[in-house]
Amino acid sequence: MKTIKVHTLVVGSGAAGLATALQLRKNGVEDVLIATESLDGGTSINTGSDKQTYYKLSLCGRERDSVRDMAQTYFQAGGMHGDHALIEAANSTQAFMNLVQLGIPFPTDDFGQFVGYKTDHDPMQRATSIGPYTSREMCRAMIHEVRRQSIPVWENLYLKELLIKYAPTDGISPEKTDKPRRGRVVGALFFSNSNDWVSIRAQNVVLCTGGPGGLYKTSVYPKVHLGAIGVALKAGAAAQNLPESQFGLASTKFRWNVSGSYMQCIPRFISTAQDGASDEREFLPDFESFPGESLQLTFLKGYQWPFDARKLQKGGKFGSSMVDIWVYIETEIKGRRVWLDFRQNPRGFARETLGDEALRYLENCGVARLQTPIARLEGMNPAAIKMYAEHGIDIAHEPLEIAVCAQHNNGGLAIDAHWESLNIERLFAVGEVAGTHGVYRPGGSALNAGQVGAIRAAKCIAQKPALEYETTTPEIFPLQNVEECEWRETRETLQERMSQFGGFIRRQAPILEALRDTQAQLEKNRAFNMESHRNEHLLVAQKCYLSAINYQISSGVGSRGSAIVLDEAKEAAPDLIMDGMGWRVLPEKDDFRDYVLETWLDSELEAHHRWTQRRQIPDADAWFETVWNKQRAE
Repeated sequence: MKTIKVHTLVVGSGAAGLATALQLRKNGVEDVLIATESLDGGTSINTGSDKQTYYKLSLCGRERDSVRDMAQTYFQAGGMHGDHALIEAANSTQAFMNLVQLGIPFPTDDFGQFVGYKTDHDPMQRATSIGPYTSREMCRAMIHEVRRQSIPVWENLYLKELLIKYAPTDGISPEKTDKPRRGRVVGALFFSNSNDWVSIRAQNVVLCTGGPGGLYKTSVYPKVHLGAIGVALKAGAAAQNLPESQFGLASTKFRWNVSGSYMQCIPRFISTAQDGASDEREFLPDFESFPGESLQLTFLKGYQWPFDARKLQKGGKFGSSMVDIWVYIETEIKGRRVWLDFRQNPRGFARETLGDEALRYLENCGVARLQTPIARLEGMNPAAIKMYAEHGIDIAHEPLEIAVCAQHNNGGLAIDAHWESLNIERLFAVGEVAGTHGVYRPGGSALNAGQVGAIRAAKCIAQKPALEYETTTPEIFPLQNVEECEWRETRETLQERMSQFGGFIRRQAPILEALRDTQAQLEKNRAFNMESHRNEHLLVAQKCYLSAINYQISSGVGSRGSAIVLDEAKEAAPDLIMDGMGWRVLPEKDDFRDYVLETWLDSELEAHHRWTQRRQIPDADAWFETVWNKQRAE
């Protein structure tokens, strides 16, 4: 086993990890190492949408905005700590300008104003974009800067475990307490791609490994991205808001969100038999209660792309998230395949059936009189067409297969105002692996959160006193060859389970059964090589996520965020009746918006949960002389 020492270890090389390394250098921490599977891997450099959004404080025009207003937008969604809301708002301009200085060409007008637009759950026009590849270009610019500053990067390393020095328990078994184990991270253990072990001892570890991409079969996470939150959960790090995942329509052959202009050009939704060709039919108009209703809902999906439990139906009118429900029925219940067809207009398409909002938008874009969805998309956003062409899909001449996919986890590891773990000292989490978001989040706020988290973590690390390196030697053993079909079958099974029971439609009884299956698979898993070890991490994470979802349902939270909970009581009157199916959707209990769900594993890997009242937005002392004097004293 190769062993090295480094002051601060950054695990992961997406937008969050690269930003953290650069911020550490900026704060005077010279001894930094980035350990990563691949600089070209991960979510940040491999995902996007029609125009991938970056969210920040408004910097254009007469629209009035403030740090406090932006913090309130975050906070009012529920389930988010107020200090995180304020920090992400207050530091958004600095984080954004860091990217501008690196050369990211965010659009400006003739006067240098950074123009913006409204995104999901955004009351202002705080969103900006450079097109489908915003996060990819962020990564490329930061990789260039990392190389320019000669920050070392070690690729082909796969995280096996975090090395933790646990606090004494004074004879009390940790699993018998109502709090997670406390400890301090002292390094990390990795596999290399040559089946060797690498131990890196560090005074600080920053986990930037992204969301739980490997948990789901129906997913928009890149296939190369599995995530590593299970490693931290197994080590006892507390998590929060794990049930608050985000789901939305995405293409499946090449994984990509079909939000924004992909919907606003109003394509046809068609389904076929499993062969992908026979028995083709257009299905959305079948659900219309008036002519053009499905056209208007399709258009609204562009603005309201994530599935939203509040947008099913109200006052007898359908909301835009019914589109996701109808796609789910076709794919998961009827066993068909669903496609977007940009080649011809949907049934009933006409100016008089589009509705005022859609028609006005298309007219403002100058495409209202164009005769096909692909022509309108070409007029609005030609880069959205080119992006698929670059991946071998010609949406001008072939349909695009889609499904409702897992897209983001608003939860993650529980952290304080400096992005440090609540119970594992000197372990920091930045990016999607950090659970800073609440029930809802504005589109693009995840990119901002990663950049802000890098600023906060680096500043905190730079101020910490130096420590002696621990000499704890991790347990290792020879890695063996295991039949690929064995580990791959395990992974496919766990991914299918998560998509079926931990997706956007949830029922408690099947979740309990899925939990038992997860535990049985975890006990059976033979962790002898790298991929089977990664399966173990995924199974540990799945156990935590499903257990947290079950606890949330048992608490009576109901349907919220990007998931609905069904009450399958036979005597209950259905809320939604579709194709003879009756679903009773449990309403949300709003009181839980003021709480955060914390989850952790004890030393026996048993899951524990508790509701913690969220911290309010701080009323900070903003008197200049007071702040200035305090800063000079530091």
